[in-house]
Amino acid sequence: MKNPRLYPLYATIAIFILAYAVCYVQFPFMLSTRVAGNLLTDNAYLGIVAVGMTVVILSGGIDLSVGSVVAFAGVFIAVMLRDTGLHPMVVFAMLLVLTTAFGAAMGWLIYTLGMPAFIVTLAGMFLARGLAYMLTIDSVPIDNAFFETLQRAYWLMPGKGRLTLIGVIMLVAFVIGHFVAHKTRFGASVFAIGGGEQTAKLMGAKVGRTTVMIYAFSGFMAGLSGIVFAIYTGSGYPLATVGTELTAIATVVIGGTLLTGGAGYVFGTLFGVLTMGLIQTYIVFDGTLSSWWTKMAIGILLLLFILLQKGLLKLTTARTAAA
Repeated sequence: MKNPRLYPLYATIAIFILAYAVCYVQFPFMLSTRVAGNLLTDNAYLGIVAVGMTVVILSGGIDLSVGSVVAFAGVFIAVMLRDTGLHPMVVFAMLLVLTTAFGAAMGWLIYTLGMPAFIVTLAGMFLARGLAYMLTIDSVPIDNAFFETLQRAYWLMPGKGRLTLIGVIMLVAFVIGHFVAHKTRFGASVFAIGGGEQTAKLMGAKVGRTTVMIYAFSGFMAGLSGIVFAIYTGSGYPLATVGTELTAIATVVIGGTLLTGGAGYVFGTLFGVLTMGLIQTYIVFDGTLSSWWTKMAIGILLLLFILLQKGLLKLTTARTAAA
């Protein structure tokens, strides 16, 4: 534990283990595979979005468009399956190309025009939501045999818990995100940009191309999340996932990634997602608490981690000055 940058990650894991222990003491059934399976299934779409958001925040950026892109994805899938004879896999491929290109376009604007990521992705948020409304203003149910097969796909774990297809997709997304962020040259460039654009250039990172790829990756993950969300809900609705972008940012921060960029771990975000899901599950099990307690708990955790990050930055600065 000599590296202070690991402290937020350790704190996230410790909080998750402690929270699970408290839940188990009060509700022993919380330790069952049924709860674990539901935890993964119910938070799959959020986890996948958070993978892309982690890479963006590691670069020191932000992506406010992802919630709208998820909603657009669901509507796009529902409308295309309703109005065309295309196979769902073809529709999925078309969607991922669109969302990846959308993210890449935002990345290009951010770098080329020197515009703040906040402004560009805010515009992207309104644009994607508007496109969803152009396709339909109503909730569109998805009636497709292949789609129903995807919804029913699961592996029965010991204890009769169900590890669903979308739960597996989320876990695979985290593995891919970890590899991309921590094991590739692209990932190294992301961390370098998060430490400062000028420093990244001195290190030989191609800032422009990397920025485009960062937001393209976020767009791809948002599109994949939209597919998962459509499978989860069985419909497309243009008002769906409002505020998901803020929840994803909170998840990433709770997972130990610095908001200023340059430090964090993708698997920390996984524990952030599971911690938030665990809070929601506890409230459901308790039965006497309002769902608003989830928001309050997330707010408290977010504030604590921001304070921890502030302390971390001071500690790192002090150590650097001492050296």
